[in-house]
Amino acid sequence: MPRLLLALAACSALLALTACTTASGPEATTQPSATPAPSATPTPTAPPVLQPDGTAADNLAYFDFIAQSVLDATPDAGGEAFINALVAGGFAKADMEVGFDRTSVDLAADSVQWSVRFNGDCLIGQFGPASGGYHSIVTPTLATGSCLIGVTRPIDW
Repeated sequence: MPRLLLALAACSALLALTACTTASGPEATTQPSATPAPSATPTPTAPPVLQPDGTAADNLAYFDFIAQSVLDATPDAGGEAFINALVAGGFAKADMEVGFDRTSVDLAADSVQWSVRFNGDCLIGQFGPASGGYHSIVTPTLATGSCLIGVTRPIDW
């Protein structure tokens, strides 16, 4: 009988050890690794570019990219900074309009608007405390051929 008990104890120990190892084959499970798997690094996206033959809507992301670059450099930028950046970005100055940075009583404007006529439509940007930050839109040109309503500032620089 002691041999039987010894044999059963040996089998129990063998079964216990076998249960602790991983199986090989299709039913194998993976065990946690001491080395973490490398995480995927997001591929940086290229900044938008001017599409001269595209529509205004095709170029809205580029228009926004330029405006955001201005705001990143100068958080309280005025209309001239946006116009200069758009010209540097390849838009035609002759196709631009800009609102006034100051009111008729010489107070800071609540917001400033600027626009570019582009292939029959308008890219319009707006920034200021009253507008809740930066906003943009693509609209058709007005019947007057311009993009902004009212009196605009001469772009004479």
